[in-house]
Amino acid sequence: MPTRPRSAILSAFWLLTAILPAAAQTIALPSEAQVGPRPFYLVDKMKDGPLKQQLSQCTGPFHRTGFSVGHRGAALQFPEHSRESYMAAARMGAGVIECDVTFTKDRQLVCRHSQCDLHNTTNILSVPALASKCSQGFSPADPATGKKASAKCCTSDITLAEFKSLTAKMDGFNPDAKTPEEYQNGTPRWRTDLYANSGTLMTHDESIALIKSLGAKFTPELKAAEVPMPFDGDYTQEKYATQMLQAYKTAGIPASDVFAQSFSLTDILFWVKTAPEFAAQAVYLEDRYEKLGLDPAKPETWKPSMTELKAQGVTILGPPIYAMLALNAEGKIVPSEYAKAAKSAGLDLIGWSLERDGPLNKGGAFYHSTVKAAIDRDGDTLTVLDVLAKQVGVRAMFSDWPGTTTFYASCMGMK
Repeated sequence: MPTRPRSAILSAFWLLTAILPAAAQTIALPSEAQVGPRPFYLVDKMKDGPLKQQLSQCTGPFHRTGFSVGHRGAALQFPEHSRESYMAAARMGAGVIECDVTFTKDRQLVCRHSQCDLHNTTNILSVPALASKCSQGFSPADPATGKKASAKCCTSDITLAEFKSLTAKMDGFNPDAKTPEEYQNGTPRWRTDLYANSGTLMTHDESIALIKSLGAKFTPELKAAEVPMPFDGDYTQEKYATQMLQAYKTAGIPASDVFAQSFSLTDILFWVKTAPEFAAQAVYLEDRYEKLGLDPAKPETWKPSMTELKAQGVTILGPPIYAMLALNAEGKIVPSEYAKAAKSAGLDLIGWSLERDGPLNKGGAFYHSTVKAAIDRDGDTLTVLDVLAKQVGVRAMFSDWPGTTTFYASCMGMK
């Protein structure tokens, strides 16, 4: 047969390379997890005692572990749900990486913490053509009246192509802003913009391909819609929940590698009926602290009860850190009644989210609210983590800086 010119062969080769699916790519990671200086800083800041002594003698090697879950990637220093954030989490040894899943105007799934956070987590307000499509345009602060700056931009306001044209930034905003540019300059001081000048937004499918190539497992969270459902006439919650799991089936990901999450018990029970292979390790994220006044010390406030959740098919419960902890009569951090009841009912626990309260010198905030009196330094991060791992018995921990959870798990001989 005729021989093609060499230039044509090369062109065909490069074309083939360009269209290979992302899932076929392999990304080289360090031979050992790179936890960086932060875990050692936290050890240095711990109260003196056996745990500090043990951890101070731990210098590696560090390994990837399923105990370490990258919360939105590595959101302490990288724009959340960006490619860069996911890469950082994997390099720090996160064995599981999260994509919070929501949908665009054309019903395509993308990774964002909430459907309507684009004004806080992307540069959309600096792109006039897309800012004009926001549910609520930018409104400047008015010091005379005390009015704060505001905006509301949702993934459902724009198409997938428009979403992909944006750049991710660190989550935050300036409530005193007079201009869109000032509004977007609001990163909390204890985070950083050092790695935030070119954050790459991710579709859900792209996150699957990337996380697979990194050798990690998946924990997609079906986010609550912030638009009326059914969306656009016939896009129901059930279609949305089914679409998310279908992406893993299409990509050939085994259900055993996926920890699907939702704050809606209805979503979890829908998967129990329609996708039992995924429901077997789906995570019911505890939402009753907001809606029903859940008190981790008072079982009568847990409706349904732990045994009722288990009987309905829930296998893993995902509460905030504070719900699993309490102080005993001596002021020591111990498991809460909530945590003990969950374990007694046969529920596994996955906690969220370590290193999200910022500096702990003043006792922390939401995530440490039940043990605030025992918290007075950054090193208490590792004290809390030790109680959660050894006494509460969590199977995994979300962290904004997975290097810390990787460090702890490696030092303690955990898988």
